[in-house]
Amino acid sequence: MSIFEIQLGRMKKAKRLKKVLLFGVLILIASGLSAQKIRKAVFVIADGIPADVVEKVATPNLDAIAREGGYTRAHVGGLLGEYSETPTISAVGYNSLLTGTWVNKHNVWDNDIPDPNYHYFTIFRFLKEQYPQKKTAIFSSWEDNRTKLVGDALPATGSFAVDYHFDGLELDTVNYPHADDRIFMHRIDEAVADKAAEEIRSVAPDLTWVYLEFTDDMGHKYGDSPQFYQAVEYMDNQVGRLWDAIRYREKNFNEEWDIYITTDHGRKPDNGKGHGGQSDRERTIWIVTNAKHLNEYFYKGNPGVVDIMPSIAEFLKIEIPKENLMEIDGVPLTGKISLSDPKAHLNDGRITVNWKPQDKRGKVKVWLTTTNNFKSGGQDHYVLAGTARLKDGKYSLPVEDSAAPFYKIVLEASRNMVNTWYVEKK
Repeated sequence: MSIFEIQLGRMKKAKRLKKVLLFGVLILIASGLSAQKIRKAVFVIADGIPADVVEKVATPNLDAIAREGGYTRAHVGGLLGEYSETPTISAVGYNSLLTGTWVNKHNVWDNDIPDPNYHYFTIFRFLKEQYPQKKTAIFSSWEDNRTKLVGDALPATGSFAVDYHFDGLELDTVNYPHADDRIFMHRIDEAVADKAAEEIRSVAPDLTWVYLEFTDDMGHKYGDSPQFYQAVEYMDNQVGRLWDAIRYREKNFNEEWDIYITTDHGRKPDNGKGHGGQSDRERTIWIVTNAKHLNEYFYKGNPGVVDIMPSIAEFLKIEIPKENLMEIDGVPLTGKISLSDPKAHLNDGRITVNWKPQDKRGKVKVWLTTTNNFKSGGQDHYVLAGTARLKDGKYSLPVEDSAAPFYKIVLEASRNMVNTWYVEKK
């Protein structure tokens, strides 16, 4: 056999081996793609439970979920005494979760919900804009959660429709006759939880909101009391049924689920009957989740209810447009982030912006505008004020005497953005 024939044989053998290897790689890629799990998310708002109560009452189902992910204290109410201070009232808290913004943006100041600012998208709209085929669901005693806050099928929200809903039961006085003891609301919550668990098992919406009200009713009526604590135990049992449905889906289908359970406000420190103010107890809430890769900010920072929305968006792989992202007040509770907790001060003709570094490496771009056109559907024209080292945690820049009394500042780092305002106090 000649050298040429030997070389030709080697070349043919190498070619056959390359084909085999390529075929194997393609099989691995295909199997990897088929093994990717479909991601779905649920969030539950259990009304009016301060952190000290949920930590005191037996909640075995919340505990089981937290063992899969984590538990943390968190806050509502925005920046205390600042431009974003937010009433600790139910619908206000719901919309802070839904939009990832405080009340100065979403404009829901009370439970009447007269004029929500739909320019600040909810998590439902972000999902539907990117993935129109994905299914959404709301299970709630209170119909306004869907019709007013989420804006189901309204032109102002792009006319997207919630695919599955079970709500408005508080208006059904035939099946749920009202009485002063408010026990009818417990029966409604039971129906809401059962329907939500049933739909998760059967149709598995991609994004689900479950709202439970009875705890707040017992808080208002009895304050810190055995009745209130029993309502928390009822809530835990209802969440347990949702958790069972989620585990059923994960066991029997190619799905991965994240669930977040939280509350919308705490209660007055004296007797627990009221809320709405800015006491520590009214502002201090909690978050339970099974989410993986919870970050240090979740455990050691001071997370807020506004952080749940970007966390769900990240899990569901929703890419939020930059102009919207620059307005969101929350940061993800999972994975690595660069910075959090921005705040701006004006002193001696200079604005100083502070932040908490969540990483020691990298740079921060400081963007500045004196307009707030986004609020009315327009665009803000940012200028790059400068760049700082992330680890420094601050940046200072001079402003002219004639400058506007309003500055909107966005800090852009490699892993996330945060924003803050400086508003001249009158």
